[in-house]
Amino acid sequence: MKLLRRLFFSASSIAIFLIIWHILAWLDNQSRPVVIVYPLDVFENLFNSFLEPDFRGFLIQEEIYSSLKRLFFGFVLALAIALPLGLLMGYSSIAMSSTKPIVEILRPIPPLAWVPVFLALFGNSFGPVMIVFIGIFFPVLLGVIFGVRNVPPELVDASKTLGARPMKIFSKVIFPSTVPYLMNGIYIGLGVGWMCIVAAEMLGVIGGGLGYRLIESATTGRYDSMYACIIMLGILGFLTTELARISSIKVREWMGMGQE
Repeated sequence: MKLLRRLFFSASSIAIFLIIWHILAWLDNQSRPVVIVYPLDVFENLFNSFLEPDFRGFLIQEEIYSSLKRLFFGFVLALAIALPLGLLMGYSSIAMSSTKPIVEILRPIPPLAWVPVFLALFGNSFGPVMIVFIGIFFPVLLGVIFGVRNVPPELVDASKTLGARPMKIFSKVIFPSTVPYLMNGIYIGLGVGWMCIVAAEMLGVIGGGLGYRLIESATTGRYDSMYACIIMLGILGFLTTELARISSIKVREWMGMGQE
């Protein structure tokens, strides 16, 4: 019953959104230039974009692959650095004292502010990956630090009483207890990562991408293609962050921590 209720409200909200979109498009079509395109035209363009290449010769699935590839490499790089650094900062007061000032200076800087810097440093090929990296890095880092700091002291004390060495305590107690917080950081970081990759691609990349396709469609007046890219970005962003959210819930349940 709850599932049916959720499906009903979800379908209703989508239907209301499409109706409002259609009305706004109708009002916009009464004047020139027309910017808001009818939903049906947008979905038709989205469907055709999988079958027919655009004026640059790219199918939309090729653009999707390019964006997902950059997101993946940026995510892996962020995880590879943020996870061990977060564990170290959370576990060691010396590491925290020495690295926290730098982290706190860099963390408030909006990730999009790094777009021109990384594109200049790493070029249009690897620059977008680094922008995704910086967007995902801090949410994951803070999640791991918070997880280490919130390990129940009684678990650590019990391990010491049983004769566990520091490395054993770290691998068997601290790290497993941190995993759910890591997953929450990944969930937040992926949402930021999508914003970063689109912004980076809008400024130009090698190999295309949804952000590049979006800005090209906008500048050439192909608004149906522009909205199709926005919808595709929304779908991909929803799928990736939802996968991370479900994974986070499953991990918390497996760890016996419940849901926040």
